[in-house]
Amino acid sequence: MSQQVRHLSVSIAAPFERAYAFARQPDNFPRWAAGMSTALHHDGDHWVADTPQGQAVVLFTPPNDFGILDHHVQLAGQDDIYIPLRMIAHGTGTEVIFTLLRQPAMDDAAFEADAQAVIADLHRLKALLEDEGVG
Repeated sequence: MSQQVRHLSVSIAAPFERAYAFARQPDNFPRWAAGMSTALHHDGDHWVADTPQGQAVVLFTPPNDFGILDHHVQLAGQDDIYIPLRMIAHGTGTEVIFTLLRQPAMDDAAFEADAQAVIADLHRLKALLEDEGVG
């Protein structure tokens, strides 16, 4: 049986190059991806996030020319969580698409709460890039 999937997106009025350069930096994730962590630090060849469920190892896709920002989150004693995330140049702006994969033990309420948290994160990224001009 396949998992339920939701594609969540936001349009950002910022050039792709600037948006991607900002978003691809793991150091910047806590500034906009509150669902991931409030603190993220480099530990050898991976990153460690302090999450509500404890410490998690985060493996990011290497920088690339395609806007791929996929990452894996590994919490102790749990299956890896794969997070597909894309940025696409669109005219003078950028489209950001987050594919939310429902986790096996997740009920409807938790899946909806996760979706709302992701939407809030995407809007925080939009605000940082548009209103505050980061990147």
